[in-house]
Amino acid sequence: MNDSGSLCPTIKASEIIGDKWTLLILRELMFGFTRYNQFQRALPRISPTVLSGRLKQMEANGLIIRKQATGQKGGEYRLTRSGLELGPIMDSLARWGLRWARDQLCDIDLDVGGFMWDFHRTLQVSQLPDGKTVLCVIFSELKEAQKWWMIADRQSVDLCNDDPGHDVDVYITGTLQGLASIWMGDVALASEMSSKQLMLTGERQIVGSAERWFPRSSYADVRPESNEATS
Repeated sequence: MNDSGSLCPTIKASEIIGDKWTLLILRELMFGFTRYNQFQRALPRISPTVLSGRLKQMEANGLIIRKQATGQKGGEYRLTRSGLELGPIMDSLARWGLRWARDQLCDIDLDVGGFMWDFHRTLQVSQLPDGKTVLCVIFSELKEAQKWWMIADRQSVDLCNDDPGHDVDVYITGTLQGLASIWMGDVALASEMSSKQLMLTGERQIVGSAERWFPRSSYADVRPESNEATS
């Protein structure tokens, strides 16, 4: 029996994509990540059991297909036409959330591993010098997962939680909440540096061009709206 008692397509769509983990996995796929271990790194709070279950359900619902990767263990997950069509919908949903539910986001939603995954993939590599650039992010208030390294070139950025042994070009020191606020566009990078809430030290030219390469959310331009009743 259909518990919803309705043939409404909105209800069926919400049953398929309404779970937060499903939405987050779809987000990673739309960013181009296709492998199980990449999902684990991007979503550190998801358990292996839940991740495996969601991937199987998404495959059963026709959102993704699993393809065996040639010469590699495991497989890759790829969006189907159905899954790809969700891209503009998810973009609109994210913008709606930031406009109307921004005040409901709080510190408990902030996980250092998940944040650094977002932070590293929004680094503006085209604004960095040719060759390899190594950035070390230090969260001054954390006792665990305090240091993270981003090794960037013009094509990609690798993220490490263990010292990769490279010479560091720039150290970025601040609090998790502070960096998240800059990344989200809530506060200006220049003002945080001027007040010493954020410290950038190292190679002078890279530090001096921070406004151009510093990571920012693709939704940093979205500002919250008031929920006051309109007449």
